Amino acid sequence: MRKVLFPGTFDPVHYGHIDIATRAANLFDQVVVAVYDKPMKSLLFNPEQRIAMTTTAFTEIENISVVGYSGLTVVFAREIGAQAIVRGLRVFSDFEYEFRMALANDRLDSEIDTIALITSEENTFLSSSTVKEIASFGGDVSSMVPPTVHQALRERFPE
Repeated sequence: MRKVLFPGTFDPVHYGHIDIATRAANLFDQVVVAVYDKPMKSLLFNPEQRIAMTTTAFTEIENISVVGYSGLTVVFAREIGAQAIVRGLRVFSDFEYEFRMALANDRLDSEIDTIALITSEENTFLSSSTVKEIASFGGDVSSMVPPTVHQALRERFPE
C-alpha cells in the first residue's frame, strides 16, 4: 500500500489544503492528513477544533484520514508507515522553505521522500494566515474555506 503523509497546522483548513490532499489521494492508496498540535506559532483554534474541521473537510474521500500528531514530522511518517511526505507549493518562497525542510527530513530519515505538489492557480493566494486576517476584519471567506470552517470563523470573529 502506498501511503503518504500530508502534515500541517491547518489553522484553519482551506480549499488550498483540500486541493493538495485530494490530488495526493489520486496518486496514493492512502493519504494521512496530520494536524500538528504544537507549532512554534500562535494558533486560532486548538488541536481538537482543527482536527474536527479538517476531518469534516475530507468526509467524502475514502482514502483520506485525519489524525493529530506531535513531535518530528519525519518520525511520525515512519511510525505510520508512510513512504513520503507531501507538501503544497504556492509561490517561490514556499519552495525555499520546503526545500530546506525536505533536506533536514532526509538527513533524519533518508527512506522518507518529500513530494511537492504545485497548488492550483485559483488557490495560489490562499494561506491560513490570509483566511484568518480577512475573517478577523469581517471579510467574506466563504469561497476560501468549507462551510464548517466558515461558521467556526464567524463564531470566532463575530461582527
